[in-house]
Amino acid sequence: MQKEYRTISEVVGALMLVNQVEGVKYDELVEIVQEDGSIRRGKVLEVNGDRALVQLFEGSQGLRVSTAKARFMGRSIELDVAPDMLGRVFDGMGKPKDGGPALIPEKHLNINGNPMNPAARDYPSEFIQTGVSAIDGLNTLVRGQKLPVFSGSGLPHAQLAAQIARQAKVLGSDEKFAVVFAAVGITFEEADFFISDFRKTGAIERTVTFINLANDPAIERIATPRMAITAAEYLAYDLGMHVLVIMTDITNYAEALREISAARKEVPGRRGYPGYMYTDLATMYERAGRIRDNKGSITMIPILSMPEDDVTHPIPDLTGYITEGQIILSRDLYRKGLTPPINVLPSLSRLKDKGIGKGKTREDHADTMNQLFSAYSRGKDAKELAVILGDAALSDTDKLYAKFADAFEEQYISQGYYTNRTIEETLDLGWKLLGILPRTELKRIRDAYLDKYYHPAE
Repeated sequence: MQKEYRTISEVVGALMLVNQVEGVKYDELVEIVQEDGSIRRGKVLEVNGDRALVQLFEGSQGLRVSTAKARFMGRSIELDVAPDMLGRVFDGMGKPKDGGPALIPEKHLNINGNPMNPAARDYPSEFIQTGVSAIDGLNTLVRGQKLPVFSGSGLPHAQLAAQIARQAKVLGSDEKFAVVFAAVGITFEEADFFISDFRKTGAIERTVTFINLANDPAIERIATPRMAITAAEYLAYDLGMHVLVIMTDITNYAEALREISAARKEVPGRRGYPGYMYTDLATMYERAGRIRDNKGSITMIPILSMPEDDVTHPIPDLTGYITEGQIILSRDLYRKGLTPPINVLPSLSRLKDKGIGKGKTREDHADTMNQLFSAYSRGKDAKELAVILGDAALSDTDKLYAKFADAFEEQYISQGYYTNRTIEETLDLGWKLLGILPRTELKRIRDAYLDKYYHPAE
């Protein structure tokens, strides 16, 4: 039920105060109708007695308060969904941006969604192949998981995001696979990179893309990730697809949250971010997962650039609490020219043990993964020792570990953005590198697997 009011009393920036309102609800959609018939949209941020505080999506420039009227729509922001969404590009508010026809909606869904019943959740257990060895082999992504990528400004997280969107698939599954890609607060150049990359490689056919540019209003940044997750829920639970949601950059989302919080004069929390940021991020991340007796599922990869590469910054810190691990990009590896520069030692996938092994990847996966971690860590220690004391201080075994660490970085981690390795190729490459070390050093691998796969390097 729509109600109209000519009682707009005050406008400050993108905030507007409407007096003498009745029955208005938090988060309700508002249309501001001007004298010439043009319409601006906003949403209710706060209701206090008979006064409603409205946040405008397009800003208030050129708005005449004396003649404008506020129309309360009686519903929250909704997204029109239909199977034809695949292959389309939308703006941050769900309107087509690719010059194609408007969507004929099958449903109108509230972008805030409904919380998933914890008792209805199914445990993530199926392996997703991204084609990136550092993820597949060592920090495996499992279907229904939330696995963020922690990056830094200037690091190539955009290329990694595009690579995962192009290459990811569920092995041996007959279910349809779709990617929902949400770009939040990015530049026009970055948006152009993603769209042209998806078009060039054909990945756009199975992708729904939402793009919110850096010059779009801050309030739109709050809506864009929720638009993407709503589209994913429709594809997963209504159409039975497996959906991978990639969101970049969550830092821009959190900055918008802080900006709106400051405009509302809320008491700031850590580093000026609102105290409810943990809850707010959780309302997005927790919409990923699997539901029992439903073929569809949502796997999520949020990407965020850590301010000053600080992993204790509130955004990565809170994200790490809510999600099941993290993939960390390293500036040191990037300077060495490794692509993608994934630092595997502090990276972690808490569900990797559930998605690997016989029938999922290969029976030797868990053992080789543990051995590669151990050998790479010892090799890095050996190299650091050599820097301080010189090569002469290293034992012959330490020199082999140092050699292994170099080969591991150059061949296993660094594979470029257009190499799509199968899990077999990744595991075989791991065995080839372990061949640098004598068999007696491989204490984390069962003898049966060593007999079958181990070949010493020539």
